[in-house]
Amino acid sequence: PMRKPGFRLVSLLALIPTPALGEPALPPPEAVSAALDATPSVMAAEARTGAARAEAEALARGTQEFSLTTSFMRRSVDREGRYDEYDAVLQRPVRLPGKGTLDRAAGQYGLAAARNRAEDARHQAALLLAESWWDWLAAAAEARVDRQAVANYTAMLAAVQRRVALRDAAQLEADQAEGALGAARLAAQQSAGREAVARARLAARFPALPLPEQAPEPDPPELPAAGLAEFGSKIVARSHEIAAAEAETRRSEAVAERARRDRIADPSVGVRLFSERGGAERGAGVVMTLPIGGGHRRALADQAGAEASAAQADLAGVRLAVDEMATTDMAAAEAGQAAWQRAREALNAQVAALAKLRRGQAAGEIGLADVLLGERQVHDAFRAEAIARAEAQRSLTRLRIDSHELWISE
Repeated sequence: PMRKPGFRLVSLLALIPTPALGEPALPPPEAVSAALDATPSVMAAEARTGAARAEAEALARGTQEFSLTTSFMRRSVDREGRYDEYDAVLQRPVRLPGKGTLDRAAGQYGLAAARNRAEDARHQAALLLAESWWDWLAAAAEARVDRQAVANYTAMLAAVQRRVALRDAAQLEADQAEGALGAARLAAQQSAGREAVARARLAARFPALPLPEQAPEPDPPELPAAGLAEFGSKIVARSHEIAAAEAETRRSEAVAERARRDRIADPSVGVRLFSERGGAERGAGVVMTLPIGGGHRRALADQAGAEASAAQADLAGVRLAVDEMATTDMAAAEAGQAAWQRAREALNAQVAALAKLRRGQAAGEIGLADVLLGERQVHDAFRAEAIARAEAQRSLTRLRIDSHELWISE
């Protein structure tokens, strides 16, 4: 029975998929879109965009509203009698030239910043979904290898037990095979637990995302033929973080200029109607109120100017962070691809070594302990290859999301 062990190699090698067309074991785009729409952070950002839209409209209309002041009294004059008298003033503040333009600009820049923050919230949710998804697929790939290892050791133990029954092998070999099976079962139980936790976390974070019964097998990673530089450029050019920071800077500058101009307060202009001595005296006129600014308005202007300077510094920081993200994304993708290639090479070498060990065992030149060691090393190599493959695909997925080539539309 031990002279034909090749079935174990074939069953393990079948765990490595061949390159396929389409997405590398990712959920359907329409399902991802629906899941992102249902994410609380995305919904909150969309609601804030609505608030910014309303604020922009309010700024465009201005806070200058009509106010009506009225009074009515009854006067009593000695030897003359009683008189009904009233007074009414209708007035409205008037924005000085240029202030309305700045208010409208601040509102529009605020709306642009909110829209870009909403898109960035969707971007961050997509990254979290991808991380959770690949956590599940990586754990599932590892568990798949461990389950196959249990099946291989089970078959090996059965073969050794038959040889022991035929007095062709010592009981020690059966004990060794049973010990290897026990270790494989422990590893399989642990990896199955990690897979269950990863799936539960993914389902909890994105309950609107339908999950298949079994995790898809990660495809072998493949870098774009044109290289990664284009992805890095798109990460910077399409960054909603930069766009939001730029819009916030422009808004802060408009607010600062508005505060500087507001040191000269807006006047209020209106009309006054009055009637005295029971209508014996009547009149109408124009009234004007001009607030006289002081240290308070100057301090507000200084505060707005400092906040505009802070926004400019924040923009510079965001640009640096996005540049760093683009660089690290490309480096991670290249490193992940190289690591998977080395893991695949190591796996091929381990499989070849195990084949030689089995031939030596069949010829009676190598003991079971050496074969068991070779089996364990092959299983470790398969596990390392599966993890490296998933991690390489994780890096490529992040690169595509950050460059808005996947799940994030322009």
